[in-house]
Amino acid sequence: MTGPAGATSGTDDAPDADSSADTADTMRERAGENRVKLWLLLRANRLVVAAVLTFAVFVAFVAVAVALSPSLATKVGASDPIETLFASMITAIVTGATLVVTIGQLVLTQENGPLGDQRERMDDTLAVRDDIADLTDGPTPTDPAAFLDAILGAAAGHAQDLRDSVDDEGDDADGSGRDALRAEVDDLVTGLTENADAVRGQLDGAEFGSFDVVFAALNFDYGPKIGQIERIAADHDEALTDDERGRLGELKATVSLFGPAREHVKTLYFQWALIDLSRLILYAAVPALVVAGLMLTAVDAGTFPGRTLGVDHVTLAVGGAFAVALLPFSLFVSYLLRVLTLAKRTLAIGPLVLRDSE
Repeated sequence: MTGPAGATSGTDDAPDADSSADTADTMRERAGENRVKLWLLLRANRLVVAAVLTFAVFVAFVAVAVALSPSLATKVGASDPIETLFASMITAIVTGATLVVTIGQLVLTQENGPLGDQRERMDDTLAVRDDIADLTDGPTPTDPAAFLDAILGAAAGHAQDLRDSVDDEGDDADGSGRDALRAEVDDLVTGLTENADAVRGQLDGAEFGSFDVVFAALNFDYGPKIGQIERIAADHDEALTDDERGRLGELKATVSLFGPAREHVKTLYFQWALIDLSRLILYAAVPALVVAGLMLTAVDAGTFPGRTLGVDHVTLAVGGAFAVALLPFSLFVSYLLRVLTLAKRTLAIGPLVLRDSE
């Protein structure tokens, strides 16, 4: 199954049943996008991104104002564009901040509910943790990074057990069926263990609340590995022993658990980020309103006389105030860029291809 040309997928991708499962493991390689662009969308600190956007607005405002004829200072002397501009900004700030906080509250209402619903959520969570404990042969960690690490460690261990079992089993009469099986199992196990070890290294020391845990989880491309396990089971059914079929099923179950585990951690991060965004927008809205109010009531053509490097001081003042008034919107854009990019990369929870694949 091949996605449309140029399509972008989540990390849950698998190749066609008749293809080689030769896909990149890391999310950046699968995305096929510029490293700087991907860093800006996902890895960069959101406050830094918001600050860069705010500065870009200031520079663009001043550049356009200087290029216009007559100059902004002349226009301010002839009419009152400052009052018109910042009166509109005050309305936008209040409306935007209220809307964002309201949306945040609506999303978080799913955490509220009667006692019976909360008990059912707890029972479902504990049931999944018990399943993970059975497959990992140990207690399920409570830390999100350690939680994902335990699943990856169990998957790597089960993969190695499968390879050892296939290597220890005797050959067929002609040996061809077992040789092909060993080659495919070795390819699966090598790719899975290398990918799992790399991601476990990224999870080591990662703290939830930052983007590190979620970003590391994106780099384990479990979908193709599930597809490869299924193909080995289907293509080599006659060559597999009952023990090997059991180990394949156990490996598939462990790798498959990573999907919902990652989605759970991603959902918690979305809620965490939304709370942070709502709080930051409220913080930024206060100085933005103060600056907009001062510009509306205290600034006129004579407030900032003079020029520097050919630029009217009033132009710099209005541009700076306009950029500060847009700070809540810059914060909203910076967080939304990450959330939407992350959601697009993880649309499919199963082994589906939403992009081009080899």
